[in-house]
Amino acid sequence: MQVKKKLLPANKYSIKCPNSMVPEFIVVHNTANDASAANEISYMISNNNQVSFHYAIDDKEIIQGIPENRNAWHAGDGASGRGNRKGLSIEICYSKSGGNRFIAAEKLAAKFIAQKLKEKGWRIDKVKKHQDFSGKYCPHRTLDMGWQRFLDMVQKELVGGVNMADKNTPSAWAKEAWEWGKKEKLLDGTRPKDTLTREEFAVVLKRLVEKK
Repeated sequence: MQVKKKLLPANKYSIKCPNSMVPEFIVVHNTANDASAANEISYMISNNNQVSFHYAIDDKEIIQGIPENRNAWHAGDGASGRGNRKGLSIEICYSKSGGNRFIAAEKLAAKFIAQKLKEKGWRIDKVKKHQDFSGKYCPHRTLDMGWQRFLDMVQKELVGGVNMADKNTPSAWAKEAWEWGKKEKLLDGTRPKDTLTREEFAVVLKRLVEKK
C-alpha cells in the first residue's frame, strides 16, 4: 500500500510535534470538511496552530505529515494526555458532505489501519476513536454510520490479508504463551489467529481448573 510522505519540517516540531513518541494505539478522526488528503496535510503544515496529525486519507491516497516517532496534537486531552502522547492519529477526509468519496476514504482507511496493526503486532483493540480521549463526537460521520461497523471493516481487512501459513502460525508476541498452552494441553494447537468463542473459553477454564 503506497503512502506518500509530505513531512512537517523540523523547524516546526516545537509547535506541531514537540515530543518523541513510541505509539501504543491508533486514533481515528473525521476531518469535518471536504478537503483532500493533500490539502489537509498542506494546511496542517502551513499554519502555526497547535493542531496536528500523522496521516490524512481520502478516497485515493494516504499522506503522512508527521513521523510516527513524534507526538501530535489531535486528541484534545492536553499536553500530557495519552491520546496526544501515545496515539497514532489518522484523519479520514470528506466527512462533511459524506457520500461516495467519504465511503471510499473510509474503506482505504480501514485497509491502512489493518496494515498498521499487522506491522506493529497489534490487535483490533488498539483502534480508538477521538471521542475516547476528549468526549468530542469524532469521528462524527463514522460514528453516525456505526463505530462497530468500522471496526468490523478493519477486522475483515486484518483477517483477509493474512495468508494461510500466517494464519496457522502464532504471532511473535504470543508464541511463548501459545506453546505453553499447547504443552499444558489447555489448547489444541490449531487456529492461533482465530477468535475465541465463549464455549472454547469455558473449555480452557475447565481444563485449567482440573489441572490444579
